[in-house]
Formats: sequence, structure tokens, C-alpha cells
Amino acid sequence: MKFLFSGIFLCLFIACVNNQNTSKENPLVGTWKLVSGTVIQGGDTTITDFTKEQEMIKIINDTHFAFLRHDLNQGKDSTATYFAGGGTYTVKENVYTENLMYFNVREWEGHSFDLTFKIEADTLYTQAVEEVEALGVSQINIEKFIRLKK
Repeated sequence: MKFLFSGIFLCLFIACVNNQNTSKENPLVGTWKLVSGTVIQGGDTTITDFTKEQEMIKIINDTHFAFLRHDLNQGKDSTATYFAGGGTYTVKENVYTENLMYFNVREWEGHSFDLTFKIEADTLYTQAVEEVEALGVSQINIEKFIRLKK
């Protein structure tokens, strides 16, 4: 009986340790809410507060990411906006590379973007150079997310 309880305890301990290692291996996995974004294009800088008028979440699992962004007035005024996209990604050290496979602005599809990132507590900071020649886009995008709790 003593060995049975020891065996059960050992299995539970190993399962917990393995579970913890998985989240430590990829701290990006989860659901993130965008708090603020800064876009630098040429000499212009635009800062957007995503806690007012619109919101965006990014969902990251082990292999894919998706993002959804919309206005908070349900598309009924001049702030009407809706964006959705996603694809696969890779992580190497502090670089998260998004391979955008789906997006409602189709000219962005098929592009990859390298985002440097850091995580402090439940806050994710990313920075990327975004270039989409078909749209004449060449900009730096800096974003701040908070992790949503389960």
C-alpha cells in the first residue's frame, strides 16, 4: 500500500513538472489582449490606446496564432473596424516569427514578420519591422499586450 501511494505521488509529481516545463519552454502560449500600439512610418508616429474605442486579442497555441480586432461601437459609427488573421509561427530565443496565412486584408497574406519580444510578469512587449511592398507599407510596429486569465 505504501508503494502504491508513493507511485501515485511520483506520477503526479512528474506530470506537474512536465506541465510546468511545457509552459516555460514557450511562454507565448495563451490569450493576450492588446493594450497599446505604436506605429512608426517614415517620420510619423501613431500611438493607439486599445483600451478605448477598439480592442484586439491574440491567441497563441503550440503551432498557430490568430488575432481579432474590432471597434467597441459594433460598427455603427466612424470608428467601425474589423480585422482578423492568423497563421503559423516559430520562436527562436527572443524572436517570434509570424507567418501570416490568413488576413482580411489579403495583400498581407504570405508574408512573415520577425517580432522581438520580452515578457515581464503578465505583459508581452513586441516590436517588428513590417514591410508589404504591394501596399507601400514600411513601418515599425511596437505593441504591448496583457495575458488574459483563464
